[in-house]
Order: sequence, then C-alpha cells, then structure tokens
Amino acid sequence: MSRRYQPRRPYRPPRKPPAPPPPSAEDREATEVSGTVESLVFRNDETGYTIASVRPAEGRSDPITVVGTTAAIWVGEELTARGRWTRHPQFGWQFQTDELICITPTSAEGLRRFLASGLIRGIGKVQADRIVNHFGADTLRVIEKESARLEEVEGIGRVRRQRIKESWIEQRGIRDVMIFLQSHGVGTGQAARIFRQYGNDAIGVVKQNPYRLCEDVWGIGFKSADAIALRIGIPHDSPERARAGLLHLLQTQADEGHCFCTDADLLLQAQEMLGISVEILADALKAQVESGALVREEDRIYPRALHDAETRVAAKLKALLATPLGHAPIDAEKA
Repeated sequence: MSRRYQPRRPYRPPRKPPAPPPPSAEDREATEVSGTVESLVFRNDETGYTIASVRPAEGRSDPITVVGTTAAIWVGEELTARGRWTRHPQFGWQFQTDELICITPTSAEGLRRFLASGLIRGIGKVQADRIVNHFGADTLRVIEKESARLEEVEGIGRVRRQRIKESWIEQRGIRDVMIFLQSHGVGTGQAARIFRQYGNDAIGVVKQNPYRLCEDVWGIGFKSADAIALRIGIPHDSPERARAGLLHLLQTQADEGHCFCTDADLLLQAQEMLGISVEILADALKAQVESGALVREEDRIYPRALHDAETRVAAKLKALLATPLGHAPIDAEKA
C-alpha cells in the first residue's frame, strides 16, 4: 500500500520561555529574599555552585533566579538568601547570594515538589501527591519515624516502603554531613570529597581525628585539616596534631628533594611550626616510628614510602653489580 507523501514542515527552534520581569526599584534594594525552590537550573556538586528558580514567599508572583553556593539544595525546599541584585548581560536580573539557608518544606505544595523531585527513590509525582494528601504537614515526620504507616497509602507496599525509608536516611545523612562540614569552615568542594570518601561516617571521622583527611582525601593538606581540628575543639597540643605535623614537615622537605631529616632538626622545626613542646613531639615521633609511618635509621627519620624506595633502588643497584657480564670484558684503551 502506497503512503501519501507529506512535505516536511520547516524546522522551528523551540521558543525560549519568557524572562521574568525585572525587579522593581524597591525590590532591588532588598538584601534578603525568601521562597520555595521551584527548579534547579544548574548545579555543580563539586563546588556547590547553584542556579535556582525560586518562587518568592511574598511580594512579586513571578519566580526569581538565585545564584550562589550551598552544600545541598533540593526542589521544594524553603530558601532564605542574603546578598544583592545583579544584572547579568545575558540572563538578566539575578539575586547573587553571599549566604544560602535551606530548610525542609512545610507547605503542602512544597512537600509535593520535594518528594516528586526524584530525591527519594520509590516516590514519583503520583505517589508524592498521595502521600502528602494522606499525611499533610506530618509527611516527613512519618517517613522518618513511622515509616510503616506509608503502607496506608495506595500503591505502597512493604518493599517500596523500605526503599523510601532507606533513601530518606541516605539523603538526610548527606545533608547532615555537608552542613556539619560547612559549619566548620570546610568549602563545598572539599565537603563533597570528604563525603565521597567516608559516606555517613564522615562526621564521626572528622570529630575523632580530622588529621586523617590529610592522608585519605585528595586536595586536603595539613593546614586545612588543622584549621578544621581547631574549630571542632581538638586541643592545640594533642598527640594527633603532633603526629600529623611531623608527617607534614617531612612531606614538605620531600617536595624540596630531601629523603630524610635528622630527628633533632625535625623536632625543632615541628616545635617552631606547631608551638608544641619537644616532649610531646618526641612521644609523637616515637609513636609514628612504632606504627611504621616513619622509619628511623640512627638519627635519620624517613617517610615510609621514601625509605622503601631508597631500599629498593639500593637492592637493584647491588643486584646489577653482582650480575655477570654477558660478553668478554672490554679493553677501554683498545676500544
């Protein structure tokens, strides 16, 4: 059967949505805006840089574009932003923030958007409507503390209910970790790397020994870990700080081409850098040697990796010297 020919329609690019009207002169004087996150236009999880469309809580009815950095942000959340209005040459008026504060939604519409955003596995738009219609303002409390009641909602059985509960715990863990780290001066990018390394255990690790970050997390050195440690109350002369400081000094010297440092020089430099007594530093040095992190040869202190490298190089050279030649000796003068 022949098919009737239909000419193709010329391509027409999709229309761009109309830009929101510019803020009034009075609005532009505002240094704080509040509202509900309608959508995330752009989000960089490494740096936390975010562009969000926000429906203001009061005043203008049109959404505004909020630009800033935040540890975590979800659609449907209630947001308070402090900053200033700026005019982007391409995208128009935006509210550029110095501080973004997000809290979980309380309104029914905010809860629906929040649950339907894809954040929580097992909940789509239809289920979000049913859950909020059934539990109202108690929705998030029920998910967190009485998740068995979710089975009262049509379409949710035991398996889906468990998936929802597990996903909620995971997302709350991410948020708690990010907020904790940022409250102690950790940048958003660093906080994301710390969470990827330790997961929900990140808060416990940082509270117990923040100097582990130097060894475990790329991009965090001794100075960053030390600043975090002092903010969360680790004593200035703690053994953890002394041990981490010794490793940092040896690594700094290794970057300058030195494979070891004498114990006397190491202790004196550490005392000057850390402001810790030589007695505490000597105990820390002994502990690092006993743990294998550092190696002592007479009065020389090596980082373990460099000592191992030197040992392997010496063994290879010795083996090469002991290997018989595969040809007759060469008479240098004759050659």
